[in-house]
Amino acid sequence: MCAEAKRVRAGGGAQASRVGSPADAGLRLAGLLRWMSGQDFRTITDGEPSLLRRVERIVVAAHRNVSEVKGRRWSEPVAYHWLRYEDSNPVERLSEGLAKLRRRGARIDDDAVDKACQEARRRGFSI
Repeated sequence: MCAEAKRVRAGGGAQASRVGSPADAGLRLAGLLRWMSGQDFRTITDGEPSLLRRVERIVVAAHRNVSEVKGRRWSEPVAYHWLRYEDSNPVERLSEGLAKLRRRGARIDDDAVDKACQEARRRGFSI
């Protein structure tokens, strides 16, 4: 659910009030991660930056936001350790991390999600 989905939902109803909200970006990112989990690894790792790297950056930035709001010390190694990113399934780790961050009210970068969705559309992702 990317930019065009936001425009469709903005037409009215209860969904319109959520367009552009952190919950909306998180929901769209969760959908993108679900799609990514079913793709060939090469599909999500081709390009520079790859789709996987774009999504990874979004989740790590949200982790930073939550940590800073709570007054916790933050660094990229802390974020990757929290994600258990050494695991062999990075998409699953990102999905689990995003779910935890959304429960904590993390701000998800709407523009970054749009860019990731645009890249994914070139690879077959649709709403």
